[in-house]
Order: sequence, then structure tokens, then C-alpha cells
Amino acid sequence: MKLKLLFLLFTLTTFIAQAAKVDTVMVVSTSMNKMIPTVVITPDAYSSENKSFPVVYVLHGAGGTYANWITRVPELKTYADTYNLIIVCPDGGGTSWYFDSPVDDSMTYETYISKELVPAVDSTYRTIANKSGRAITGLSMGGHGAFYLAFKHQDIWGAAGSMSGGLDLRPFPNNWDLNKRLGDYADHKENWEENSVINMVYKLKIDSLKLIFDCGISDFFYDANKRLHEKLLERNIPHDYIERPGNHNWDYWANSIKYQLLFFNEYFKSVATP
Repeated sequence: MKLKLLFLLFTLTTFIAQAAKVDTVMVVSTSMNKMIPTVVITPDAYSSENKSFPVVYVLHGAGGTYANWITRVPELKTYADTYNLIIVCPDGGGTSWYFDSPVDDSMTYETYISKELVPAVDSTYRTIANKSGRAITGLSMGGHGAFYLAFKHQDIWGAAGSMSGGLDLRPFPNNWDLNKRLGDYADHKENWEENSVINMVYKLKIDSLKLIFDCGISDFFYDANKRLHEKLLERNIPHDYIERPGNHNWDYWANSIKYQLLFFNEYFKSVATP
């Protein structure tokens, strides 16, 4: 079935003073047999310049929706204009954790994002349709999802980030529907081991991905982020790691996204064809 985007009759409109355009679109998922809402932000230059643009995919956290980022951080419109890039905020099914669940075949969000959403965006918008023009990041569950997807699909994304990411799922067997996605830890330990980002460092090829991640030192995911940093150091995997005062909240993420988009912009410029 041909992948396509179906535009809704409604749009998340911007203020007149804002130049970037914010659309809500529906993406067809054949793997889950449903249509999934997504926010797509295009910069002002998109309508005036006949060229292709890099894309940053930004994932929400557990219990969130596709609209979280643009609602809580409307500055994304300004950042899209500043860096001349497209920002895509997909829906992650509430608590999908962005992988294909080994115990619930109705939750295949790894397949959806990597094999359905990305091609649909590339076929609908003027994008740089290769890894040199794509980055992915997210907060909390979305931070785990961004690294999970990028680590497994280094042919799709050239850069990846995580903000307060839940990078080790094992300490939280009773939280955020994880047992519904992976099965009870006591009976399905292998699922928890295989799907925790901190155990996926072996998949990384040197210099295949540009990585940035950060976490507040008062965050309950801080320990996992620090351990991933140490693991990457042991493997000599280049990355940017930041820890600073902060908790697991939107004040922290609204600040963090500024640095991550700057990082991705520098990556896009570094690999741009002269």
C-alpha cells in the first residue's frame, strides 16, 4: 500500500507574528491498521525557497501525545525558522516506548516510525531524504525511543539525542505500562534486557551516529544516563553528554531542546554538500 499523509481539515495555526507553519496531519500505519496524528512544523523558507530541508523528529514522553511539544514549547516554531529545518512530532501511542512490543502485536511503533512515518514524510515534504538530513530526539520515554530507533537504524538517522531519557527500563518493572509492552519482568527478563537502550551500545558503529544526551541531576533517570555516558566512554564512542541542575519536567525540556537543535543544526551543516 502506498504510504501517504492525509491532511486533516483542521490545522494548529500559528500566531500571525510567527512565520513557521504548523500542521496536524494523519499518517497511515499499515502495520497497525490505523491512522496516527502527527504535528509537522515547516519553516517560513519552505514556502519561498525551492530546496530540500533537514528533518528533526521529536518524540513525546509516556502518557503524552503528538501535540505535547508544540503546546508546551511553542518556541519550536521559532527554532524551525532559525535553523531552516522541518520538525516532526509523531504520536507514540501513549506508552508504546517506541519499540515493537514482543508481547502485544498491536503495538509496533518501531516499524511505524522507521518504515512508515519517515517514508511518508519524505514523500510529502521536500526533505533531505537520507541520514545526513535526519535527526531524532525526545524526552523521557521519547528519549529512550529516539536512541532505541537510532541505535537500531543507523541507516535512517545521522544524529540522535535524548532528554531525561529512560535509558534503562529494568529498574522500573511496574511503571508506565512497561509490563504491558514487555511482559512481567520475572517471566520475560530477556525482553527487558534486549529492549533497554543501555544494553544496545554494542550496536553502535564508530562515527555512525552523532549523539547528544542530557539529564537533570535531580531526575529519577539520572543514574541511567550517567551509566550510559560511562559505557560510551569505555567503548570510545564519541558523544556529547550534559548533566545540569534540573528535574523531570517541562521547564527542563524547554531549555534542553534549544541545545539539541543547535547540535543537530551543526551536524546538518557539517555533512551538507557544498
